[in-house]
Amino acid sequence: MAPPASPSGNLRAPRPVERTSPARKEEALGTLASTLVPRARASATASRIALVVAGSLLVAALAQLEIHLPFTPVPITGQTLGVLLVGAALGPGLGAASMGLYLLEGGVGLPFFAGGASGWSVLQMTSATGGYLWGFVATAAVVGWLARRGWDRSFRGAVAAMLIGEVVLYAVGVPWLAAALGVSLERALELGLYPFVVGDLLKLFAAAVLLPTAWRLVRGEERGPGSR
Repeated sequence: MAPPASPSGNLRAPRPVERTSPARKEEALGTLASTLVPRARASATASRIALVVAGSLLVAALAQLEIHLPFTPVPITGQTLGVLLVGAALGPGLGAASMGLYLLEGGVGLPFFAGGASGWSVLQMTSATGGYLWGFVATAAVVGWLARRGWDRSFRGAVAAMLIGEVVLYAVGVPWLAAALGVSLERALELGLYPFVVGDLLKLFAAAVLLPTAWRLVRGEERGPGSR
């Protein structure tokens, strides 16, 4: 069948069908930060820098909430909750950058690590907690990657994203702990994983509640007070 003719008699070419690429769909989902950050380039850059700094300060503050256990050199802290929230809220790039900044801040001497510790020695291979700290960068990136794909919109999806993030954290931290202490992997699990499972599950569920709640608040603001 021939394409329709225009009033002037010229044949009109069929209009191309626009397809939404996976990257465009991903961009449409976005993260909390990308939803709230202004679109203007200068304002967006300043806002992103502020978010990266704020994320590092949040984790630094939560690091001071610690409980020492007598049978392990790794303390229980609030850091993990902060890492999960920062990764999900900022996305993979900004989340990882925020955690990288956090390590830099503590490394140069700011008392930002657990218990006010600082210095590059905390991040070295001989440090029992160094692997967990470096694991924060990977954890934030993975959780942010999942959040960008909409996993943080619901409680169930957020729980799954946070659980995967925890697995990444311990996949880095536990082998590092074994190498730092010169113990077997089984012993490292006893020292650096098993004692923290219950506490980390509580922090995981807290993050999984906060994120969908934040999204509901953001959507409510976007609809406006007069909308239904």
